This record gives sequence, structure tokens and C-alpha cells, in this order.
Amino acid sequence: MSTVTTLRVTGMTCGHCVASVTEEVEKVEGVENLSIELHEGGTSEVTVFSDEPLDEAALRAAVDEAGYTVESVDVQQDALAAQYREQAPEKQAAHDRASESLHAATFAERSEDFQAPTA
Repeated sequence: MSTVTTLRVTGMTCGHCVASVTEEVEKVEGVENLSIELHEGGTSEVTVFSDEPLDEAALRAAVDEAGYTVESVDVQQDALAAQYREQAPEKQAAHDRASESLHAATFAERSEDFQAPTA
């Protein structure tokens, strides 16, 4: 049985946040894969894939350990879960490209603001 668990998480604002949550959630027993849709300034979605339903308390604890808060949890099984599983790699790739562009733009903007001291 395929299961997709979607966590709505507050407080995530950047790629480092995504990495922290990913690291902790991947430690939860039964997690096969996950993807994160980052919504800066809003509630991000952590989509977790597994064969069986996961321990909700363990997922909440993992997100808490990373320093963020789970607002809600939604669990879907079987056909709908399989559909999400098929779409996840595409969504993650799109997120990764957007995140890289955001980091590059931020770095470029900060580089322009930096002025080397003059002697």
C-alpha cells in the first residue's frame, strides 16, 4: 500500500531550512522519499512517501527537531498516493531550479551592495 503524508510546516524560508527538515524527516522509520515545496513567508509543504502509514508523532518530532512547526498533517493512501509519487520528482526538480535561481539572485544583489574598503 502506498502512502503519502503531507505536512504543512511554518517557519521555513530558505534552502538551509529545507536541508534541515529533510535530514530529520529522513530519519523517521519507514520514510522512503520526500519532497518539499517551500513557500517563503507562508506554510511550506513536506510530502513524505512510504509503503505504510507513518507515525505522525515521529514526523512532528522530526520537524520540531529541525526547528520548525507542523500546522497540520494529511495522509492519503493507494491510488492518490501513487499519483503523488509519480509527480514528486518533477516537483522537486522544479523546486531545486527555483531555489538555485533565488540563491544566485540574492548573492548577485548582495555582491552589488558590497563595496571594498578604500585605502
